[in-house]
Amino acid sequence: MEPIFSPKLFTTLKAGYTRHQFTKDVMAGIIVGIVALPLAIAFAIASGVGPEKGLLTAIVAGFLISMLGGSRVQIGGPTGAFVVIVAGIIATYGIEGLIISTIMAGIIMVIFGLFRLGVVIRFIPYPLVVGFTSGIALLIFVTQIKDFFGLQTGELPADFIGKVSMLARSFHTLNWVSLVFGLGSLLLTLFWGKISSRIPGSLIALLAGALLVAFGGVQVETIGTKFGEIPSTLSLPTFPNLSWDTIYMYIGPAFTIALLGSIESLLSAVVSDGMIGGRHRSNTELIAQGIANIGSGLFGGIPATGAIARTATNVKNGGRTPVAGLVHALVLLLIMLFAGKWAGLIPLSVLAGILMVVAYNMSEWRSFVSILKGSRYDVLVLVTSFVLTVVVDLTIAIQVGMVLAALLFMKRMADVGEVKPLVAYPQDEKDDAAMVNLELPTTCVVYEISGPLFFGVANKFKELMHNIPDRSTIVLIRMRNVPMIDATGVHNFKALLQRFVHQRKTVVLTGVNAAVARDLGRHGITELVGPENIYATFEEAVLRVKKM
Repeated sequence: MEPIFSPKLFTTLKAGYTRHQFTKDVMAGIIVGIVALPLAIAFAIASGVGPEKGLLTAIVAGFLISMLGGSRVQIGGPTGAFVVIVAGIIATYGIEGLIISTIMAGIIMVIFGLFRLGVVIRFIPYPLVVGFTSGIALLIFVTQIKDFFGLQTGELPADFIGKVSMLARSFHTLNWVSLVFGLGSLLLTLFWGKISSRIPGSLIALLAGALLVAFGGVQVETIGTKFGEIPSTLSLPTFPNLSWDTIYMYIGPAFTIALLGSIESLLSAVVSDGMIGGRHRSNTELIAQGIANIGSGLFGGIPATGAIARTATNVKNGGRTPVAGLVHALVLLLIMLFAGKWAGLIPLSVLAGILMVVAYNMSEWRSFVSILKGSRYDVLVLVTSFVLTVVVDLTIAIQVGMVLAALLFMKRMADVGEVKPLVAYPQDEKDDAAMVNLELPTTCVVYEISGPLFFGVANKFKELMHNIPDRSTIVLIRMRNVPMIDATGVHNFKALLQRFVHQRKTVVLTGVNAAVARDLGRHGITELVGPENIYATFEEAVLRVKKM
């Protein structure tokens, strides 16, 4: 069994750590730190907080995730998935509410890990994940239109329809300088990789934009004009004011952050496992993610999770141990301490162009289209979670999506479950052949139950009661394909058997597995039909019927 908490950093170092691998990890960490710089700033600004909070999150949370995590190569920090959530929490509860929610989310994630829920979280349906991820991508894209085109809109409405409407009405205020910067940033981010795969296009876009503002005399809105100078110091951790009277207000946002952070981090870990042929420790990863979010909140940062793009960059550049993630966090710390003031020169339209590419990559449109061609149940979950994420709220989308997916799963299981006759009382002479082949008396009926016996198949028991002929005195029920039985299944099955016993019919059960047999025994069904009428194989049950 997987240990609850066993960080990969310590196990990889114990296994033997060579100077060659250390060199590769350091180089990978430096490259990932450079890649993370523009993203940390952009995600923070898109979330409605200052750029320094994005850097703080990448430094503190990124360091803790690599030091304590259950993945060899996971890179943690702020991600696009949290942009919409953070903006919504700030609009409702303010910055302090966000910090409290982030710390509480970290505590919840630690609890998830301690209760070994890492495996359970992986069972969240893929259509639901694609639905809300695509919805978040669309929301991020729309929120960047204002800065990309330099529109003078004032404060945008919180709701999607109102936001789109205001942006459309404000297009006459388009700023051509901002548009040129935005397009240049977007194109560099998309296509710079064809020139160099080592240096990200997003970093080139940031440097080019800042240099044009500094030395070209270009007038465009920048980080500095909107947020002021980025601090060049790391603040000390502070605990927010929290009372038992107000803590309930933050439970909803905290659970949303915790659930989304858990999903994103474990998805990233699974993807990286495939890239390096490794195997992450899910419960350890959840505990580390929780501690990292607590740390981020205490330092005034925003929620963090595993970042798939940065993790993939780490792997592609030779990172194979958590040392690369630690180096990435240290690189960001050095940039913040010694070059943070220059970040104020970065144009907001440049960041908007970078985020539009991030939104496109997040959208998973190919998966979206693929699911639309599949089962109507999956399509329903996908479209519902997508529409609710965009139009209503991500929290509602996850809650409704999970309930809907569970209901549809139960519907599928109910459809799979069958209560069918193998040999019924003959209605005409043609059916006599079936009886002769089994050499069973004509007063015996044989039924087979397939699939889990749960509340979803309750009606099929009622149909069975009405279909058995009155002249039948022996009911042989085959249960070889029944993997489990729940409380409702036991109740309905017992009611059926009690009816047979009341009608003086002998019930013979066959193919009952050990788990189902224990449940039947606990609820008195074994005693009801008699232990002498329960058999492991169909052949034994047939011999019993012939002797009656």
